[in-house]
Amino acid sequence: MLAIIGGTGLTQLGNLEISHRQIARTPYGEPSGALTFGKIGPQEVVFMARHGYGHTIPPHLVNYRANIHALAKVAQATHIVSVASVGGIRADLAPGMLVVPHQIIDYTWGRQMSFHDGIDHQVVHIDFTHPYDEPLRQQVIAAGAAAGEAIVDGAVYAVSQGPRLETAAEIDRFARDGADIVGMTGMPEAALAREVGCPYAALAVVANWAAGRGDSQTMIRFSGIEAVLHEAMGRVRKLLGFISAGSI
Repeated sequence: MLAIIGGTGLTQLGNLEISHRQIARTPYGEPSGALTFGKIGPQEVVFMARHGYGHTIPPHLVNYRANIHALAKVAQATHIVSVASVGGIRADLAPGMLVVPHQIIDYTWGRQMSFHDGIDHQVVHIDFTHPYDEPLRQQVIAAGAAAGEAIVDGAVYAVSQGPRLETAAEIDRFARDGADIVGMTGMPEAALAREVGCPYAALAVVANWAAGRGDSQTMIRFSGIEAVLHEAMGRVRKLLGFISAGSI
């Protein structure tokens, strides 16, 4: 069972043949929305919109623990592909590009970061040297090639707190730290998937230049982001179909 988490611009999958929806109850509260089950081609898929199906949940208030628990334990997903909209920091990562990141730098704070943080729980550590599952990353990249879509293999994803966008100075700092793209939802989602043992990879859509970069030198104009995402998400849906056709 392939799980797909949709981010900004991807609150539904037009190529998903829906069989049913299920309200998931978890020990961690309510997830972002119902689990939507169906097929993309021959592949069984479960879909969830990270920000809710009406895009009403800001990134710092997403119940990441409930979402991952619902996908991995209720839906019994065996792999998770997360779609996220990001800003481009590196000079060659322009709006509209599709990127499969390989590393994370986490700048978030105050989020529920672990399933093992109760006082009556045993302390649990996970190895997070490589935060994304490499075979699944390669499957996403291969699906891009099969779909005829240019995919950038590898980027360091800086995860900021949100919901505000970053200052130009913050982006400069992220760049000095080695970050290539910036978004608000990469953590703790990736770490929670690792805790439950579910292979996880991300497909990032560059929606705009990060603050102080490209045409965002003086400000980020939201009017252009919607058009970029509308076009890019059509390509993402096509690519997800090729991922589903692969061997999960």
